[in-house]
Amino acid sequence: MAPLASRKFKPLEFYSSPSIAYYLLPFRFHRLNDSREILVNEVGDYIVAPIDTARRIAAHDISPSESIYADLVANFFISEKPIPDLIDILATRYRTKKSFLDDFTSLHIFVITLRCDHTCHYCQVSRQSEDKHQYDMSRTDIDGFIDLMFKSPSRDVTVEFQGGEPLLVFDNIVYAVKRIEELNRADKRRVRFVVCTNLSNINLDILTFLKEHGILISTSYDGPEFIHNSNRTFSRGNSHATVLEKIGLCREILGNDMVSALMTASSLTLNYPVEIVDDYVAQGLPSIFLRQINPYGFAKKNRMKNAYTAEQFLEFYKTALQHIINLNLRGLFFLEEFATIILSKILTPFPIGFTDLQSPNGMINGAIVYNYDGFVYASDESRMLAEERDFTFQLGHVKSDSYQKIFYGAKAQHIAKYWANESLAGCSECGFQSYCGADPVRHYATQGDLAGYRPTSSFCITNMEIIRFLIELLTENRSIERVFRSWVNKTPL
Repeated sequence: MAPLASRKFKPLEFYSSPSIAYYLLPFRFHRLNDSREILVNEVGDYIVAPIDTARRIAAHDISPSESIYADLVANFFISEKPIPDLIDILATRYRTKKSFLDDFTSLHIFVITLRCDHTCHYCQVSRQSEDKHQYDMSRTDIDGFIDLMFKSPSRDVTVEFQGGEPLLVFDNIVYAVKRIEELNRADKRRVRFVVCTNLSNINLDILTFLKEHGILISTSYDGPEFIHNSNRTFSRGNSHATVLEKIGLCREILGNDMVSALMTASSLTLNYPVEIVDDYVAQGLPSIFLRQINPYGFAKKNRMKNAYTAEQFLEFYKTALQHIINLNLRGLFFLEEFATIILSKILTPFPIGFTDLQSPNGMINGAIVYNYDGFVYASDESRMLAEERDFTFQLGHVKSDSYQKIFYGAKAQHIAKYWANESLAGCSECGFQSYCGADPVRHYATQGDLAGYRPTSSFCITNMEIIRFLIELLTENRSIERVFRSWVNKTPL
């Protein structure tokens, strides 16, 4: 059989330099719609241009007389010299984008107990009943974890108490806070405390302590009563009524800016995007985080209530986001938090603290999890897998392993092969790489592989479409652009 023509070597002239003298700098591109594409350089600067522009740039078909030529030079897509005169500025901006790596681990999550008084069908952590005290973190392990935390080089530290329901062991929270503050008198770090709680056990004594120590509260709120109570069953009453009453009490004692709420989208949730947003507004909440269910714990087991496709979530998300935008255009300042995170990456030169959209991923680099049983995990999702008897991301134990082994050992080094989207197939050439991240834990949980397979990855499908949708809105409507910039700047129009 004769060899295929395409296998023959091309003539030398095929590889000769084109006639138009400019040099290509690294950039990626993505099709936005039938008429436009986006070009994105290494630091996230973008140009929206007609379809086929990227091909013309690569083919050296862009003439200096074209209006886009100067924009391409000024924004480091092409250069008139082999090395641009301002290459040091580009390097500085790249370092700024990656500066979240400078201080290493800053978020230290203490899973203080797995016990909980709620039965949420989407629970990611496989919570335990209130009577099972063996799922409480011991004070010996609390001390060991605090010692590990103070070995981190970060001068800005956030300590987050999670569960289960952490207020069931409030005495251990008090113990941990006081010991950290005592050690920090000499260390002089900037320490912030957060308690993630369903608020059912909050009272004036607890709030007094939280106020004295400047501790923030993060709670869960899923919207209208029939949705919230369906998602979050409370063993001692009406979960919806309880959380709203306690949110009001927390605001009264701590102040509005010390309490935040997070929703999780169940299958039921997807039918009511506008109603959920309107309910958040009615309750006086300043923002909403439209969050997918994570595929761990009880959330994975209760598929009838929790299973939905990425496409179904995207339809819900877009409808809710459009409604939120319209509310802002009518004069109400109300944010969608996930969009704000992505827009911050698009519109500012600074990094963000959201681990899932960082590259390298924020696991270990930005956050670490100290579990109730003394084990240390690479991320919050990692310990959720461990409750299913999968210890792939278990880094070590506080009593038997050193800081060096836990944070820099063989397990951490193996995970590091998969946490940067710059080196992952399907991500390395993606036009949205600068705005996205890598999530080896989710890909392992859903696809059985830390690298993941992008065409069927729900993480990839969801993030790519949300980013594309935001850019389309941002660049096609000046009024919406002003709304988006007000979210990023945290300043009303």
